[in-house]
Amino acid sequence: MAAKIKKCQISIIAPVYNESKNLFLFYERTKKVLENMKKTFEIIFINDGSKDDSFDKMLKLYKKDTRVKIINLSRNFGKEIAMTSGLDYSSGETVIPIDTDLQDPPELIPKLYKKWEEGYDVIYATRSKRKGETWTKKWTAGLFYKVINIFTKFSIPENTGDFRLMDRKVVEAIKTLKEYHRFMKGLFSWVGFKQTGIYYERDPRFKGKSKWNYWKLLNFAIEGITSFSYAPLKFATFFGSIISFFSFIYALFVVFKTLILGIDQPGYASTLVVVLFLGGIQLLTIGIIGEYIGRIYNESKHRTLYFARDVYGFDKKKKIK
Repeated sequence: MAAKIKKCQISIIAPVYNESKNLFLFYERTKKVLENMKKTFEIIFINDGSKDDSFDKMLKLYKKDTRVKIINLSRNFGKEIAMTSGLDYSSGETVIPIDTDLQDPPELIPKLYKKWEEGYDVIYATRSKRKGETWTKKWTAGLFYKVINIFTKFSIPENTGDFRLMDRKVVEAIKTLKEYHRFMKGLFSWVGFKQTGIYYERDPRFKGKSKWNYWKLLNFAIEGITSFSYAPLKFATFFGSIISFFSFIYALFVVFKTLILGIDQPGYASTLVVVLFLGGIQLLTIGIIGEYIGRIYNESKHRTLYFARDVYGFDKKKKIK
């Protein structure tokens, strides 16, 4: 007979990729907050293919605290997939994804929990200030949220990351969504339920460097937009129609001009500009179509989202879906 899974009140989900310098302090601060709340809890670390000694430090924490649990993924699958594995293995009646770099303060958890006790299903933490980040990063982040909210049919809160509290029924709803391309901020909003937010000032990273560069952020933005909207395809169609319309008007103008004034010397420069412009539009359109075809290709394979090499602290191993 399979062992019964022990439930708790709060599950902390912490994806980890090369965060060795932050793990111990993150654990101490998080544990102190949860113990002061006098709630039963579990802290689930997901080792997402770390190349430093993050996993060794997780094992040390696991050996000294039975409330610490570990999912050791078989390789680096990315934060979105790592977070998904944490949701799959969590048992709490509330679940809180949080980064271990301490930019999102664990001390905010009691406020999130209080809102849940008031009857909200999802309480997300919105950044009123983003300390330690460049002006460029803040501006591009703000632009991304504005663009994605224009394209999607539901609202994704601006300046809001993965740090939030979710009721168990919300987690179970998200677990039924098995698409390969996962934009978790979008999924959290897409499922609906009763949601609200609280504001906080985001701290600078405690130690180490961010794993996100501008190229990764650009790809992440494309992932988010294409995962929840086909508006770029509509835009390509609309823009192509506009170009075709004006090209037709210009063609009529050239025909009538030739009939009335005769054939004049054609302009090389203007012809080259038109050819390059239309060629660029065509390549852009093909690129947009290619993004969606690539996602269809990946989704059609129905591959398992992740593999766990080892799990520690769970009453039984769950089947990976």
